[in-house]
Amino acid sequence: MVVVTMTFMKRNLLLYLFLLTCLHTYAQVIPDQSLLMAHAPPKFQAKFHTTKGDFTMEVNRSWSPLAADRLYQLLITGYYNGNSLFRVQKGFVVQFGISDSREVNFFWDKRPVYDEPVAGSNLKGTVSCARDGMTSRTTQLFINLKDNFKLDTVNFNGLHGFPPVAKVISGFEVIESLYGGYGFDPANYQDSVMVHGNSYLKKKFPELDFIIEATVTAE
Repeated sequence: MVVVTMTFMKRNLLLYLFLLTCLHTYAQVIPDQSLLMAHAPPKFQAKFHTTKGDFTMEVNRSWSPLAADRLYQLLITGYYNGNSLFRVQKGFVVQFGISDSREVNFFWDKRPVYDEPVAGSNLKGTVSCARDGMTSRTTQLFINLKDNFKLDTVNFNGLHGFPPVAKVISGFEVIESLYGGYGFDPANYQDSVMVHGNSYLKKKFPELDFIIEATVTAE
């Protein structure tokens, strides 16, 4: 029993060290401001490699052009590499989009995109930008784990609904397997994560899953 326990602990330690190495390898950098002029293609795909496996989303620019452009800008600069999947509410949404770098977080936080009308519906598997007020969409996304029709029309802080920008086309079972024991609670500490990064989350919520790498794979 001692041998089995020690072997299990050793494997967990090796996995943890591997994850730390991956997250460090994909450290964030502040992009050149000229990047803000980049426009997304009409459709493109992005693959997300996580601690639970891979999933792929297809972005449709016609659904929310400004959000698609921003998502494209973030992906080509590796912004989502090392992000925590900090809000996992089973049967509702998965949310992510805070960098491990304070400087990178504040660069994007000061450059939101304008609001757009809801052209699609928050069906199961669709991806929308998180926001908490007018002109507040920056980097955070949420994936709908079910048909959340109320998010199409909900009135919230002067906003009317959440416009989808993409849809998960493969690996949805990976998203459903993400650790959700903390529910919404980590989302209450977003300001602290913006400043202190992943170290804060790992200390307070050690079971959270992470995005190791996210890249544009097809245009």
